[in-house]
Amino acid sequence: MAARIIDGKAIAAQVRGEVAEGVRAFAAAHGRAPRLELIRVGDDPASASYVRSKHKAATEAGIEVAEHHLPEDAGTAQILTLIERLNADEEVDGILAQLPLPAGCDEQAVLDAIDPAKDVDGLHLVNQGKLLAGRKDGLVACTPAGVMRLLREAGCDPRGKKAVVIGRSSLVGKPVALLLLQADATVTICHTKTADLEAEVRAAEIVVAAAGSLGLVRGAWIREGAWVIDVAMNRDEAGKLAGDVEFAAAAERAAAITPVPGGVGPMTIALLLQNTLRAAVLRTGSD
Repeated sequence: MAARIIDGKAIAAQVRGEVAEGVRAFAAAHGRAPRLELIRVGDDPASASYVRSKHKAATEAGIEVAEHHLPEDAGTAQILTLIERLNADEEVDGILAQLPLPAGCDEQAVLDAIDPAKDVDGLHLVNQGKLLAGRKDGLVACTPAGVMRLLREAGCDPRGKKAVVIGRSSLVGKPVALLLLQADATVTICHTKTADLEAEVRAAEIVVAAAGSLGLVRGAWIREGAWVIDVAMNRDEAGKLAGDVEFAAAAERAAAITPVPGGVGPMTIALLLQNTLRAAVLRTGSD
C-alpha cells in the first residue's frame, strides 16, 4: 500500500479561504473586522519570523492585526499591563503572546492573564478545562485543532477506532487525545518512556506523533491502512526538517500520512485565524 500524502499546505489554504469568507460576513454585520493583537518580547529571530507569518496571514484573511514589540528587558509586569489594556478593549477579539518569552518572564502568569474569551492560542486554563469537560464554547489550541481537520480531510472518521497519541504535552498531546475522545475514538496516550511503544503503535488505526524525538516511530510498526499524523519538527543529521515517524517506510503501510514539513505546520497559523474569527463570533453573540 502506498499512502496518500496529506497536503497540509493545500488544506491550510482551504481553511484560510473559509476564514476570509467568515471575516467578510462578520464585518458586514458588525461594521468592523475581527481584531488580533500579537505580543512579541525581545529580538529572537525565530519569534520574529513566526509573528511576521501570523501578521501576514491574518491581514490576507481580512483580520485587523497589530503587533506590540516589547524590548528584551521588558519584565512580566510590563507585559501584564499591556495585556490588561487589551483585555479591556472591547474591539480586540484575540490576543496572542508569542512564546517563548525571554528568561526572567513568568510565562504562565502571562498566559493566565489573557482573557479566556480572547485566548486564540487556546492555552488558558479555562479553555483547557472546557476542552476537558467537553464544552463547545471554548477556544481549542491551534495545532491539535489542525490535527483533527487533517484527519477529517483525509477521510478518517475516528469513531470506534483505536488511536495512539505519542506525546503528553499540554500544547499538543493531551488536547489531541481529548479531541479524539470527543470524536469517539478509543485513545491511548504514549510517550518516550512507554514500555512497549512498538506494540501500541502496531495496534493503532490512528497514530499522532508529537514527542519531538527524531525517528522514534519506525515505519515497520505502522499498521496497514492506518492514518498517521506527524506533528514533530526535528532536525536530522543533515540539518533537514524531519518528524518523529520514519516517513518513507511508514508511507508504504499507511492509508494516509502527513509529511514533515508541509503537513501539520501550515495548519497551525490557519487555525489561529479560525480561532480569531471564532473568538469574535462568540464575544459578539454572532450567528
